[in-house]
Amino acid sequence: MSPVSPFDLLDLDSLLDDEERQIRAVVRRLVDDRVRPQVADWYEQGHVPVRELAREFGRLGLLGMHLTGYGCAGSSAVAYGLACLELEAGDSGVRSLVSVQGSLAMYAIWRYGSDEQKRRWLPAMAAGEAIGCFGLTEPDHGSDPASMATRARRDGDDWVLHGGKMWITNAPVADVAVIWARADEGVRGFAVPMDIPGVSVREIRRKMSLRASVTGEIALADVRLPADALLPGAAGLKAPLSCLTEARHGIVWGALGAARDCLETALSYATTRTQFGRPLAGFQLTQAKLADMAVEWQKGVLLALHLGRLADAGRLRPEQVSVGKLNNVREALAIARQCRTILGANGVSGEYPVMRHANNLESVLTYEGTSEIHQLVIGQRLTGLSAFA
Repeated sequence: MSPVSPFDLLDLDSLLDDEERQIRAVVRRLVDDRVRPQVADWYEQGHVPVRELAREFGRLGLLGMHLTGYGCAGSSAVAYGLACLELEAGDSGVRSLVSVQGSLAMYAIWRYGSDEQKRRWLPAMAAGEAIGCFGLTEPDHGSDPASMATRARRDGDDWVLHGGKMWITNAPVADVAVIWARADEGVRGFAVPMDIPGVSVREIRRKMSLRASVTGEIALADVRLPADALLPGAAGLKAPLSCLTEARHGIVWGALGAARDCLETALSYATTRTQFGRPLAGFQLTQAKLADMAVEWQKGVLLALHLGRLADAGRLRPEQVSVGKLNNVREALAIARQCRTILGANGVSGEYPVMRHANNLESVLTYEGTSEIHQLVIGQRLTGLSAFA
């Protein structure tokens, strides 16, 4: 019997249209040409050429690609998800660059910003000429953003921000940060240029995960902003949470990319590595592992595709995104770990991508809502009772 790729097992490509397959192919070629040859070194060195990559992604229309106007491509949610899958097949950090830029920073300005803010920032961000970040998480307030300590107070016509944000992707190289702070009237969002007095950034180093991504801590020491820095449409905690929902949809797809790369690597290794006189793939235990992983990957794609179609129909709800993020990241991490066992000692070598993906997925499991938070979101929807407090 001729072997079939685990990704063709259920003929899932038949569920995509020609444009979606074409966008996927273009992004896959970009990752193969630009990311794969260098990503192991980026990861080992803890350095990635963010601005160079951003300009390349911008030329391809990947930054804010699911947004409309202001130089954005206006692609479908499914097309954006497929792009995230291909980007994360290269590395989670590379997909994080695109996700934070488009689904957090750009989306916040696009949905809640003034016309002037959109004209000022979005075209440059879509082109990759300006880098954005999203400042919600704080050193002492991760999963509980309602308790944020960063404050915004009025001073005449100006606003003054004081506080700090932690684990902020792109912060060390960002031109603008969307900062969320508590004001007298509730949580408000601000478009903060990163070169103004009072803003400082410390790059977070010695990470064991997402090393091909720049992460920083932002300190805001009585930062004075003009009135037009306020995102006028963003009032209350629902605004930043809606941005997180937007970003989580990309993660639902992206995690499958990391899992696919691991599974492809393990399958290739198992069919060529000989032990006890036969390829590893010829043993029942290895085939059982490969079969289980292929089944879970296919289920994850079906879930992501269903959520993408709901998003394109305008019917995607936050708890549905939580189902996707909880399942697909959890299963992707399980696949990465299982693939590592097939590769044996080679599974921990940087010559293969499996351990790098596994380490990255440990972060993906935590950011944009931990697994426990998503379990509680789903539980609240099922019972009608909040278990957060």
